[in-house]
Amino acid sequence: NCRFAFHYPGPKDCLLQCFIKRNRSTQTYHLYLGLTNALTDDGKFLLAARKSRRPTCTDYIISIRAEDMSKGSSTYVGKLRSNFLGTKFTVFDGQPPHAGAKMTKSRSSRLVNLKQVSPRVPFGNYPITHISYELNMLGSRGPRKMQCIMDSIPATSIGPGGVAPTQAEFSFSKVDLFPSIPIFHSKSAGMENFLSGPLSGQKDGALVLRNKAPRWHEQLQCWCLNFHGRVTVASVKNFQLVASPENGPAGPEHEKIILQFGKVGKDLFTMDYRYPISAFQAFAICLSSFDTKIACE
Repeated sequence: NCRFAFHYPGPKDCLLQCFIKRNRSTQTYHLYLGLTNALTDDGKFLLAARKSRRPTCTDYIISIRAEDMSKGSSTYVGKLRSNFLGTKFTVFDGQPPHAGAKMTKSRSSRLVNLKQVSPRVPFGNYPITHISYELNMLGSRGPRKMQCIMDSIPATSIGPGGVAPTQAEFSFSKVDLFPSIPIFHSKSAGMENFLSGPLSGQKDGALVLRNKAPRWHEQLQCWCLNFHGRVTVASVKNFQLVASPENGPAGPEHEKIILQFGKVGKDLFTMDYRYPISAFQAFAICLSSFDTKIACE
């Protein structure tokens, strides 16, 4: 059942604090659950990912074991695949997210050792999330613009009485408030238009997450987001995602941070998420931020 634990939504009342350690030499990423409020602790291992470059795309294989990250293994959880430019990504789940889910055919799904997987739980690649990054005409001077279409989560899940596909309850302490952290150090006349411009449309009925627009800090002369002390290093990779009010006026549910990711060391990053997304979905979205974006930087 450990495989399915990573598909449970996070808590509703607060962000679940995690962190990601990157190993540049092996192109691997390890996700840990934070056991204290400290930015760096030993943590509890949750998931691992390995980056694999191909001629036309990049794959991140996600596994429940750091020692076994092969596509055909019983430890396979899913994968993240990018386009050549690193501006569009698809998250594939190894298990169907809901009844009637359509599997994407792949060679890896045919190579699975069926003795290691329950025959009642089909193994494959089910597309559950589509991530896109806006082409940044301002180069490195401006923040990235990001959108996630959560195909397996209905937009109604964040409203009053809304329910995600799977429920789970946690109890964790609230995050303390700290000053904002800068993420960019320049401003241009066209930045406001860039931040408010349109992105690609959503899939009908699916929850859409967009990155929260940073505010220009006149005194610091940089773009800033308030990470409540969970991010300490300015980086183009830093982001906060909120629900996009696609089908009506924005309410208080659209102000809540659903996922935030940011740098705290050379190869250490915090990842905090909440309902209605899962640890697996949050991890996959954060992995997309690591990938080089030829057209965005």
